[in-house]
Amino acid sequence: MSTLVGKVALVTGGSRGIGADIARHLARDGAEVIITFAHDTQAADKVLADIHQYGRRGEAIQADIADASTIAPVIERVIKRYGGLDILVNNAGYMDISGTPLQDIPLETVNQTIMVNIRGAFLFAQHASTHLREGGRIINIGSCVGRHVPGSGLTLYAMSKSAIIGLTKGLARDLGSKGITVNQISPGPINTDMNPVNGPNAEFWCNLTSLGRYGTTNEIAAVASFLASSDAAFITGAEIAVDGGTNS
Repeated sequence: MSTLVGKVALVTGGSRGIGADIARHLARDGAEVIITFAHDTQAADKVLADIHQYGRRGEAIQADIADASTIAPVIERVIKRYGGLDILVNNAGYMDISGTPLQDIPLETVNQTIMVNIRGAFLFAQHASTHLREGGRIINIGSCVGRHVPGSGLTLYAMSKSAIIGLTKGLARDLGSKGITVNQISPGPINTDMNPVNGPNAEFWCNLTSLGRYGTTNEIAAVASFLASSDAAFITGAEIAVDGGTNS
């Protein structure tokens, strides 16, 4: 496939899980792909090697999304080195998996969740919006719990992901006149390090789906590649559930 040849894509949180497979798919489809990562240099290098195997240019930029001052320099570096930007995938996210009761969640955890999941996505979109070329794409990765919270212990994460719905719809209106589309993918239970298919909560999540199974990162990435393509040019402001029927 070569539907994205000549396009430049930036995937935040692209060193593992959903972000890593989105980066690979975009490269497979022809895009030059830049990823950001927080800590794991080895994982980022592996994704970068896969991008290069497709014959595409790309690089991995270490950035702490919780630090607002790091975001504009990432966009500026991409523009300077690649001459422009066509696709932004806001994938970087944070979820507290400590199981701390609601009443005991520390302010530090609240701030980290908001700064990465909400503020980070907003700022990346804000800074990218002045550089995205005609026909540009912003793809936000939300969550099925942004619409429906199936159990306790998810309040903070659900709050942050429900905000992405408003971000997506607002950006679609603000950027539509420039020919830029903005859409959201809301995954259900996906087999990742954070929520593995053999983890302690697997049975709970599988039972929530209509299909009785976890999804794969590849299934999310395939939808992202479609939204990045010209075939999706008339889709904007949409929230696409890739959740196996979790919220059906």
